[in-house]
Amino acid sequence: MDWTALGLSLRLGLVTVMLLLPVAFLLARSLAFGRWRGRGFVEALVALPLILPPTVVGYYLLVAFGRASPLGQVFESLLGHPLVFSFEGLVLASLVVNLPFAVQPMQNALAAIPPAVRDAARCCGLSPVNAVRRIELPLSLPGIATAAVLTFAHTLGEFGVVLMVGGSIPGETRTVSIAIYDRVQAFDQPAAAAMALVLLLIAVFALAITNSLARRAASR
Repeated sequence: MDWTALGLSLRLGLVTVMLLLPVAFLLARSLAFGRWRGRGFVEALVALPLILPPTVVGYYLLVAFGRASPLGQVFESLLGHPLVFSFEGLVLASLVVNLPFAVQPMQNALAAIPPAVRDAARCCGLSPVNAVRRIELPLSLPGIATAAVLTFAHTLGEFGVVLMVGGSIPGETRTVSIAIYDRVQAFDQPAAAAMALVLLLIAVFALAITNSLARRAASR
């Protein structure tokens, strides 16, 4: 077991969840309740990482984060090292590729809230902020939890985007999925099997949680 790679993957997953969920909730709320022009295009854009091969997404992110890009130049001038092949680059890439896993469960949960409930909150004088805090957040909690679990689990298993943007730098960008690939390339089957088993167990646990949350939400 490559404990350094596993620890890096866990840290990447936690950072991704903490940074992505608040932004994804606001976007999901806008898509669930909004009727603005271009909404369908934004929904398609959010779902794009589900359709495109990870290497394609990784290639475009590599171009966007590279030293020749404005973002890459600004980042390097501020922190003194390139954005690509760094942990920060992995975090940004992970935010992009996990967007549909965070937005879609929360959007579905918010869209399931009866309009009469939100109308009653306005009639009772609740401000929009209080309505979100006291009505929308509690009712959409299963969707939020599902988004967190899926985002975390997908981050641990992501390979193509991580390899394109981060490479395989031990302690910096070498996640557990990259470590499995490296062990297979080195014909170290026992190590690869041990790490693959860990990811398999995490995936099964994540699916069990999401199915349980989905049944709970359906029973409400």
